[in-house]
Amino acid sequence: MAIQARDKRPRSVHAWVAYELGTRIVSGVYAPGEYIPNEATIGEELKVSRTALREAFKLLTAKGLLESRPKLGTRVRPKESWNMFDSDVLKWCFESQPSPEFLRALFEVREVIEPSAAAIAAQRASEEQIAAIEKAYNAMTEAETETEDHILADIDFHMAILRATNNEFMVSLGESIKTALTGLFRISSSQESEYVGSLPGHKAVYLGIRDRDPERARFEMKSLLSKSVRGALESLGQENQNMDVAV
Repeated sequence: MAIQARDKRPRSVHAWVAYELGTRIVSGVYAPGEYIPNEATIGEELKVSRTALREAFKLLTAKGLLESRPKLGTRVRPKESWNMFDSDVLKWCFESQPSPEFLRALFEVREVIEPSAAAIAAQRASEEQIAAIEKAYNAMTEAETETEDHILADIDFHMAILRATNNEFMVSLGESIKTALTGLFRISSSQESEYVGSLPGHKAVYLGIRDRDPERARFEMKSLLSKSVRGALESLGQENQNMDVAV
């Protein structure tokens, strides 16, 4: 059965082809270890040139999704080889209805990084950086719920904390997973009650950092993330139930 290509072409054709094939890979249409159709087949289906296909293959290879095998073809690499911190790969995963296991894995990464980041920020943040965290929190309280504004304010809050560590590796990692944070916040903050309910936790993290109390900041961030993962999984479960009913 032919696969229906999505009509979401960006500025460059090869980027659109990479998007189309990338979403197929992360959603399991092309499974790890499987050889994807040859250039002629995909080119005919997507109505693109071999040049565009080869550029797309290069892009997906650089992201760890594909590998070329002489005389055999192009194969999907094992999941452990995928660059999961790549913004495109993360975006494709969220567009492909992420599983509860995927969300738990992301939250586990956050639970490793963000409580420690909050503790470090409480020790190292400048007054300007603390003011930036406060500004982001205030923007969260003022943002209209169920809009892009409250998601952006939430991201700004967490990124401000990572920057306040004054650790270039943490800041860089935060920039790499910003796409993941956006996807997570869209799921876990999809209901007004969940978003409003998270505000006291965010404030507690901010106060711990402002008061220069590392262990309190660490504890409050860990508590905030624990509640967030429950909200995200519950929201995902509800979405799946609605899809089952619709089917």
